[in-house]
Amino acid sequence: MLQKDLAQKEQEVRDEIVDVDIVERPAMVSVSEARSTTDASLLRIDLPQKQRNQTNKWIVLVLSASATFMTTLDGSIVNIGLPSIARTFHAGVSGATEWTIIGYLVVIAAALLTFGRLADMLGRKPIFLSGLVIFAAGSILCGLAPSLVLLILARIFQGIGGALIFSVNIAMITSTFPTNQRGLALGLNAVTVSLGVAAGPTIGGIITQYLTWHWIFYVNVPISILVLLASIYFYHEQRPQGRQHERFDPLGAVVLAIGMASLTLGLSFGQEWGWFSAATLCALGIGIGMLGIAVYVESHVERPILNLSLVRNRTFALANISFMLCMMALFAPGFLLPFYFEQLRGFSTIHTGLLMTPLPLALAVAAPLSGSLADRLGSRWISPIGLAIACLGLFLLSQINTQSSTWDIIWRLAVTGFGQGLFQSPNTRTMMGAAPRSAQGEASGLLATGRVIGQSMSVALTGTVFAALGGAAAGTLLSSPQTQNMVSTNLIALQATFVNSFHLALLVCAVFAALGIFTALARGDV
Repeated sequence: MLQKDLAQKEQEVRDEIVDVDIVERPAMVSVSEARSTTDASLLRIDLPQKQRNQTNKWIVLVLSASATFMTTLDGSIVNIGLPSIARTFHAGVSGATEWTIIGYLVVIAAALLTFGRLADMLGRKPIFLSGLVIFAAGSILCGLAPSLVLLILARIFQGIGGALIFSVNIAMITSTFPTNQRGLALGLNAVTVSLGVAAGPTIGGIITQYLTWHWIFYVNVPISILVLLASIYFYHEQRPQGRQHERFDPLGAVVLAIGMASLTLGLSFGQEWGWFSAATLCALGIGIGMLGIAVYVESHVERPILNLSLVRNRTFALANISFMLCMMALFAPGFLLPFYFEQLRGFSTIHTGLLMTPLPLALAVAAPLSGSLADRLGSRWISPIGLAIACLGLFLLSQINTQSSTWDIIWRLAVTGFGQGLFQSPNTRTMMGAAPRSAQGEASGLLATGRVIGQSMSVALTGTVFAALGGAAAGTLLSSPQTQNMVSTNLIALQATFVNSFHLALLVCAVFAALGIFTALARGDV
């Protein structure tokens, strides 16, 4: 173990030396200096590389943010299009149709860490370009799918492309921007995420109402092609020197993939299958067991898929836990609010989509502001303050009822989104900054994995609370034609059941945010 740790430290030092040479070495090198330098090949690439770093960092941000926007938009649009897909293939929205979403998430969770490791070995550019090609091809196959089974298989294939993109998009930014601009860049990237989330429901509603669900997937293709061509031409990256010949860890990749896929599957279907059913317990048991085995395997491999030193890094680990708690707290409102708007209030799909936009728009305003502040003041206090505001927003949101006005809903959503925006950019800056340059791909993969697991747990836990208290059943009855002939007392009782279930589910989210405040504070002064 000591020899392994020394080898890792030696590689990190070599990477840092290369990075200092690229960024710090002056552009003009005298002939005498050049002759006295033993590494002539390094000198030959210093000037062009420095110029590229200076000229293309904003282009790299645009490329990464565009891919992020596309994948985020895809996720939010597909959720809106599920009922139309179910009608086309004469299937229920639950059950087989849900696999168009679950299959996509499972393959992303399974592959993220492996692709992050490959990015550290081969470079981020080939991983990013491969992701764009596969994502575009998968989108075309999804749109052309003649059956539900083929659609699910196409979504799984598309998920491979999504995992390739997610595994490197943050690392592309943090490895290109200097420390004093990293928070701002991450904040601007968060803006595109917010715009994708905000635009998805509205665009999805328009597409499903005036076109067919096939266009939900075709809309990704031109974006993918444009980003792909721009990346080939503009994105220049120094390949990791000497790392292409490092040994890959196939056993660790397989064990981690099975563990993450099983855990995500169990969390996603736990409520539908029953939390104590054999299928759920088996999936969760396999997931936890394989992840435990993965820790043992990775601790005995010289070049593991999962760098356990990252997990043992206090700052990195607590920042990732804070991010997972943030996802657990703030992903659920996007899952629960459509039921509130459509089943309890009777709003249309397009109206619902518009009312969902205040939260991501407020996040888009706060994220670059908090990132810029973190570059100047550090992330120590900004992240916990942001989660505290988000926690307050979730509490305020849990108080809306059947009579709440549109404005009353909008300002509560805006408070929640503003708090989330204040938290995310500084926290991501801290997390990626705690990882060595040689492990930026792994760090980006762990960040994305935390997002997927946090979102899965958010839907699983809040959905269970909402259903267990009768909110799901009450919502189904409220949106059915039976309510027209229902006695007013029964109607009021159903509404009360829905509202109480909705309130408690959001209060659970607020608890997750409150826990995140303490983990953000505990990570230290950074």
